[in-house]
Amino acid sequence: MLNYIWLAFFVISFISAICQSLFGSGIGVWNGLVQACFASAKSGFEISIGLTGILCFWLGMMKIAESSGIINCLTKLLSPLFKRIMPEVPANHKSFNSIIMNMAANILGLDNAATPAGIKAMKDLQELNPKQDTASNAQIMFMVINSSSVTLLPITIFMYRAQMGAASPTAVFIPILLATSISTLVGFLSVAYCQKIKLDKVISAYLIGAISVISSIAYGFLQLPENLRSDYSSLAGNFILFAIIISFLTAGAVKKIPVYDEFVKGAKEGFNVAISIIPYLVAMLVAIGVLRASGAIDLSLNYLSQALNYFGFDASFVAALPTAIMKPLSGSGARGLMLETMAHYGADSLPAFMAATIQGCSETTFYVLAVYMGSAGVTKVRHGLACALLADIAGIIAAIYFSYKFFA
Repeated sequence: MLNYIWLAFFVISFISAICQSLFGSGIGVWNGLVQACFASAKSGFEISIGLTGILCFWLGMMKIAESSGIINCLTKLLSPLFKRIMPEVPANHKSFNSIIMNMAANILGLDNAATPAGIKAMKDLQELNPKQDTASNAQIMFMVINSSSVTLLPITIFMYRAQMGAASPTAVFIPILLATSISTLVGFLSVAYCQKIKLDKVISAYLIGAISVISSIAYGFLQLPENLRSDYSSLAGNFILFAIIISFLTAGAVKKIPVYDEFVKGAKEGFNVAISIIPYLVAMLVAIGVLRASGAIDLSLNYLSQALNYFGFDASFVAALPTAIMKPLSGSGARGLMLETMAHYGADSLPAFMAATIQGCSETTFYVLAVYMGSAGVTKVRHGLACALLADIAGIIAAIYFSYKFFA
């Protein structure tokens, strides 16, 4: 899928440049295309290298959290829920630890750290699957919850916003929290409906608790004056972020874990992760850069904006739609579009805020489907794809809505 998308970007850029040469801005578009190739390649490299330190830091922190027992505590906290939404999985099955590790990484927005644990969880669940080529109910539930991106602290988005020069990188914290919660809730309920899971007292208690917390946060922030919402979102994000760091270190110290040594072990992985994403980020930023330079993106968005304005709709969200459309298909593609939107409109513009919120609240559904299910040899996903896409749509709509409320 990604091969076709990437190739299409260049082909569309070439056709658009020819049209611009004949009927539009003239032959100068070709110079712009070449400059976009060089500038985008340089930008992709610089962004990746700039992320190295932050990736090292957070992967080091995750290692401390794992060694100090925080992950095990999360497993015990969530095990009553998972036993009921995955009734065919025996209690204390090894898959639960991998599932919790995966979700802990997703909660912190550490996509690269989440993938290995997610693959292991899917393989562990496959051992219980009576039909090896068909996804089990437990595998579908895990995949949909994973693809709905239960991201409560989107550290990766903060990193990219900081790298792109945002005045307050954590300003998107509350909008992403609200949008990702809606996405996950819709994904879970759709799977529960398809699998006829009864919402007993335990499941209802978890749902009511989560909905009450999220609703209270949404109500509280929406009661603030519009000009203060972004500032308080940033304050909440910064406070919680540092509180998590302190809690990880404190837990390690209490358990008498050599926190420095454990941190270094995890941090060593950060450099490899940062280096590994350079080719992907360069590839997508160059493709998107030439697409923008050819005039194809601006022309498409202008036509859509004019149509919306004609019917009396606000069209501010249109500039963020490329990220929304790309996100279910490709994580690197959506990341590239988000970064390109920040570079084109400014990191603190409304389109950039929307693109970052969309990026943080939804997941690369087809990638998760292909990698996770593929790693277990599953070819028939049943209702998994439909439920995951429904969650994506809910998250994107919520991201646009809350972006207007916080940043318009």
